[in-house]
Amino acid sequence: MDLQKIKDSRWKFSPIPNIEESNFNKTLERFFEMGINGLTRENIQNSLDGHLPNSEKPVIVKIKTGTINKNDIPGIEDVKERIRNLEGHNHYTKETINHMKKRLDDEEVRYISFEDINTKGLTGARNGQSGSKKDTWSIYAYNKGVHFEEEDSEREVARGGSHGIGKIASNAASDLHVMYFANCDANGDQHLGGTVQLVEHEYENQAYRSTGYFTDVDLSSNKSKFYPYENNFNEVFKKDTRGLKIVIPYLREKYDDEKGIIKSICDNFFLALLENKLELHVNDKVITKDTISQYIKNQEYYNQEITEAKKEFTPLYFDTYLNMGPKEIVVNNIKEDFHFNLYFRYDERIPRGRVGIIRTVGMKIEDFTVSGNATKPFNAVLIGGLKEDAYLKSLENESHTKLSKDNFNDPKLNRQATRFINNLSREIAKIIDEAIQQLNPTDGLMETEDILYVAEVQLKKDLKSSMGTVKVSKGKSLVKSSGNERQKEKRNKKQNKGQREKSKNTETKRKRDPLKWQKSNDEADTTTEETKERYSAHPEMVQRVILNDREMIKFDFTKSKQLNGIQSCDIALSIIDGMGNEYKDEVNLHDNYKEIRDMSTGKTCAYKEDIIKDVPINDGIVNLQMKLNNTFNRSLKFVYYVEV
Repeated sequence: MDLQKIKDSRWKFSPIPNIEESNFNKTLERFFEMGINGLTRENIQNSLDGHLPNSEKPVIVKIKTGTINKNDIPGIEDVKERIRNLEGHNHYTKETINHMKKRLDDEEVRYISFEDINTKGLTGARNGQSGSKKDTWSIYAYNKGVHFEEEDSEREVARGGSHGIGKIASNAASDLHVMYFANCDANGDQHLGGTVQLVEHEYENQAYRSTGYFTDVDLSSNKSKFYPYENNFNEVFKKDTRGLKIVIPYLREKYDDEKGIIKSICDNFFLALLENKLELHVNDKVITKDTISQYIKNQEYYNQEITEAKKEFTPLYFDTYLNMGPKEIVVNNIKEDFHFNLYFRYDERIPRGRVGIIRTVGMKIEDFTVSGNATKPFNAVLIGGLKEDAYLKSLENESHTKLSKDNFNDPKLNRQATRFINNLSREIAKIIDEAIQQLNPTDGLMETEDILYVAEVQLKKDLKSSMGTVKVSKGKSLVKSSGNERQKEKRNKKQNKGQREKSKNTETKRKRDPLKWQKSNDEADTTTEETKERYSAHPEMVQRVILNDREMIKFDFTKSKQLNGIQSCDIALSIIDGMGNEYKDEVNLHDNYKEIRDMSTGKTCAYKEDIIKDVPINDGIVNLQMKLNNTFNRSLKFVYYVEV
């Protein structure tokens, strides 16, 4: 092995006896799937973690995209030479390597950079590969899966990072899996480092590891030691104020998205911005606590219709946090209690209920789904203290986007995590149910005096019209009996009965179809290309039973000619009260049912507002099973309509 040749190369790869791993780092693929959102989130989080202690100023992150000539990228020819020697041993690696090789001859390449200000930067760069916990340059530059821990326990708890693999998000954003980092420390020392993620490979008859480092090396002793290069490179790679700057050349096309960057900032760090912990510059746009609403409230970035908030919830979180007061909730994990502030909003227009769980640093972890309440019309923001932060941090997955029990191998800790997540759902569900009960009271006292009076008066009128009355003295009236029938009247009835029986023998008996046609509300609209016929279902064809948390309904259409040969239909519901009055458009199936399933196929049925869609008809029979919500009113009675 030519040691001088190794030292002269800008990029250093560690030699190994043989190639054992033929795949790319799996974390690359995970971050690639997260796209620009994952890249922006990871780098801004790292900048927030590096905030200068005791500083009142916000962390400033400047994000720039642009074009650079290949000759201005430090040591890139060494990386290209390695890529030309890569060999793939499966479909995925072959495809990735071929994609890399197609970019090697590009003269001008796109890049993105993240530069932070009012941050500490990395320490101990002059010590190189020291192995000391105090030298954060050595940890960041030369170690994978290692997370630097603050000596101040409170600052460590509040930090966003914890797994030590987030820096690979920058490699995933490059077509060549290459990234650089420029650092300026408290002493004004400026250095440049970098990493490239390839596969284990053979180069000039020697096998090498997959990770390469942009670094110098000292080979004077028995053990080699990495040292960083002083930063005398192109302006794009310069960092002359304290802090860190990430530069990613050969930027993938799907990451070159200014709008996506701004939305990622708003989605993940709206609270940090509102609390003046963070300020963002994206090319020529500036996002601060005073300007963030210009983006979140802008139709160009977010749909402003509340009824359409089914995947993006940031505008709702923004309004909920600013306009709703906090409610304290306590969540137990078997071992101890955790106290959170919940900013809660209930609005019937909201189609999907989500809880934005946010760390004290101001970064959102996830859009949390409350078990059994995913389609309830609410929105909430959950924030804890330092103790709560520490526990949430232990539950986060490696990309800090979801709470999970899977981080724990210890069965006891795993069980505690499961209990915590379940109890979190349960406590928020209580608040949701309270809001529903307040706005939609189902059971309670009703003043019935007027109803009974009307019923009594109506009964008297019916009796008078059907039986007649006899006036007596003092204005009183008696019901008049019809008395005994005369013989002639009986004779006439018998004759009429005989004629009717004779008529039955000569005429075909007419049968009534159990489905009665109903006039559609939009029947008069002749511009509609396709309209459905609506029929009301006779009560005799419907069987309904409620057992515990289930409701079963059977429709028997076998006697209806209207549905002969029909394979599916829509079923609509209306509420009917005890007086027989029907209330259309009062039913919201999502308020009453968690799930509607067709028993003949075992498949769930889609439903919206008051209609169950595309219900299969099997030999004239429909069998449905509904899973009831906790707020379901078991005393409700329904009228059913069939649409085909």
